[in-house]
Amino acid sequence: MSALGVSPAVAEDQVALASPFLKCLVRLIRAQDSYGAWEGKTDAELLAPFIITKEQRRAIPIIGDPDPDVLGRLDMFYTAVGLAIEERCGLMASPIMELSHEGFGRVLFTAGRLVALSKTLRDVHRFGFETLRKLAQAGMKMVGDAIAAIEAHPEVARA
Repeated sequence: MSALGVSPAVAEDQVALASPFLKCLVRLIRAQDSYGAWEGKTDAELLAPFIITKEQRRAIPIIGDPDPDVLGRLDMFYTAVGLAIEERCGLMASPIMELSHEGFGRVLFTAGRLVALSKTLRDVHRFGFETLRKLAQAGMKMVGDAIAAIEAHPEVARA
């Protein structure tokens, strides 16, 4: 434990929760709470379904169809990526997702006429991240990659 009595894992989670991407994801989750069921929950509790440990991942069969909860989290994650891109550059970047019933596919983010980001999806039924830090890093990396593509081709993105 550190001198303040906070474990390194808790401190790491607090830093991750302060990241712009996780703040965007939490805002999106809370915005979809039409009945107030999540009002009393902390941000970490709202993001808990996105966390899947190595042991939990091993317990999920290698081949399987994604259930509606996993598909909802997947959609929420990529929608948050699109919102974060829009916040950073001012251009709308909506995810376009094509997914087979077996959990394989692709997600694209377009800004104007530019494909700002393209990612192959596989093993969607096992979608999740080991820690909040890794969740934040994955989202911020995707946002950064899309912003770099938009900055490299601004005339196409703004077309």
